[in-house]
Amino acid sequence: MLTLDLTNAPRWHDLAPGVRVQLRPLTTALMVATRSDPAVEVVPEEAADEERAVAFAKALARRAVLAWEGIGDAEGNPIDPSPEAINALLDVWPIFEAFQLTYVSKGLLLEQEKNVSALSPNGPSAGASAIAKCVRKPARTARRG
Repeated sequence: MLTLDLTNAPRWHDLAPGVRVQLRPLTTALMVATRSDPAVEVVPEEAADEERAVAFAKALARRAVLAWEGIGDAEGNPIDPSPEAINALLDVWPIFEAFQLTYVSKGLLLEQEKNVSALSPNGPSAGASAIAKCVRKPARTARRG
């Protein structure tokens, strides 16, 4: 079942020990705006999927990050989010991976679900109807002689 969060409130996401970011909800409007971001549009068509993923993640993060904790400059002084700082944050591999897993992938899971097979006739994705009648008595087997 798809659960709708009608509050649309920003949420905190832990990306690493001591590092967390407050992000806008991943909405259709946010995804559409990110797809048309100039930094995403200039990625060449022949670019590798990885290059596209990095450009998209950075563009999405620049739109989604509202605040953060545990992030500072070279001297250890806390800094506020800025486009340059967000890009630098996502250049850190474990942070990029955590951002992809905790934020981006949740939105993309719904996108992928429309490309799968029909629901299973039983189990957690029950949706198909049964076509066989229930058996009332066990079948008798032939005797061997």
